[in-house]
Amino acid sequence: MGSGQGGRTTAGHAAAEPLDAAYARFQGVYPAYDSTNSLSELRAREYSRLDERNQTYLDYTGGGLYAGSQLREHMALLRQGIFGNPHSTSPASEETNILVERARNYVLEYFNASPEEYVAIFTSNATGAIKLVGESYPFGPGDRYLLTFDNHNSINGIREFARAKGANVIYIPVVPPELRLDANRLVSSLDEARAESNNLFAYPVQSNFSGVQHSLEWIAEAQARGWDVLADCAAFLPTNRLDLSRWHPDFVPLSFYKIFGYPTGVGCLLARRTALAKLSKPWFAGGTITIASVQAEDHHMAEGEAAFEEGTINYLNLSAVEIGLRHVATIGMDKIHLRVACLTGWLLDDLVSIRHGNGSPLIKIYGPTDMIDRGGTVAINFYDPKGDPIDHRRIEALAGSERISLRTGCFCNPGASEVAHGLTKEDMAQAFKNDERMSVDEFLSILEQRDGKSAGAVRVSLGIVSNFEDVYHFAHFARGFVDKLAADV
Repeated sequence: MGSGQGGRTTAGHAAAEPLDAAYARFQGVYPAYDSTNSLSELRAREYSRLDERNQTYLDYTGGGLYAGSQLREHMALLRQGIFGNPHSTSPASEETNILVERARNYVLEYFNASPEEYVAIFTSNATGAIKLVGESYPFGPGDRYLLTFDNHNSINGIREFARAKGANVIYIPVVPPELRLDANRLVSSLDEARAESNNLFAYPVQSNFSGVQHSLEWIAEAQARGWDVLADCAAFLPTNRLDLSRWHPDFVPLSFYKIFGYPTGVGCLLARRTALAKLSKPWFAGGTITIASVQAEDHHMAEGEAAFEEGTINYLNLSAVEIGLRHVATIGMDKIHLRVACLTGWLLDDLVSIRHGNGSPLIKIYGPTDMIDRGGTVAINFYDPKGDPIDHRRIEALAGSERISLRTGCFCNPGASEVAHGLTKEDMAQAFKNDERMSVDEFLSILEQRDGKSAGAVRVSLGIVSNFEDVYHFAHFARGFVDKLAADV
């Protein structure tokens, strides 16, 4: 095939042009794509199951994919070693501690983070890292928690810790249609930090809803005004480089499976030592203390990262974290970034061009329609010729029947979703009016009855071994809805 990816078949409806012709046009617009051909070879060698199973995987923001070599290397290490619980000095425990510290050191090296400035705290995932900050941050009456509308729910959840301790919670809106931050509102809010108070600013470096990339410059801007900065990089890191010798956020939560697929169940909080010193754990657990007494009802916390790694860390999988990061480093993040940028740019151009017979657009894109300050996450909805939304859940079901893996809903990012769909504060209050617990479908149904608004979107996201055939297949699938009425779909 013209995309150089093998003979995977494309089911569905007649496309505007054959694959080979579309690929030739793509190369003309994005010639830099050819410099990433080693990723095509990598896909054939390490991720061949995608094409063998005729799968179009478009949910890299939900979870990355692992290479076969990652599994082989990790299993070989486990077969050869004898690894015990690290909270001991036995030979098996010492063998484990060597692996754990090697992984910890490589995480810092990968992000170019000085061990004198940063520590790497292993958690169960990015959410666990975020909760660690939220429950331990010294919020008090009059303190401030500032966050943007398009944060993940795990970041939103910190507001409960802040409010419980009397702190003020302030949201900065994003502005449609591109869903970028209201910069004036942000600067105004940052300027309101009170001296001698604890002020925490949290924002996503890349939105997991719209793909918008918010400037890393906001880190220093906020810190200069007296804020600690939590930079959520979970959606950013799979296709972008983060250099912590250049950027110095106080807290960076991340999930490793988002970057390289395997293992799941391991995340990390990269924390500046100065910021970590401000945190106070509200409880202690096994592994976080040096000594504790029942009769004296007292304890001494461990120092550094050990005070925050609750219980026994996922030690058998930490070596797989190092393997995964080395895998990505060998490929080169710049190459991954370039490939994803080319493919996303073509997909955006193509989706915008699809029209019904009466000239109305089939697709509405939430976020930027070009590649300026955006990543490979694209949120959209389908509309019929009369302008009625086609149910996003039906789109997901039909995509699945064509072996396309994508995601629908609000993607745990309700603020961006509400703004994107024009849902107002009154709309949301109406949906929450019934105090009884309701299902997601019942909740969406209430919202969708208000002026015919959609309450969910379709998300397509690209990653490490995406290729042209993947985006072509989705665009081909999308064209199957041209001139179809929502009720008939």
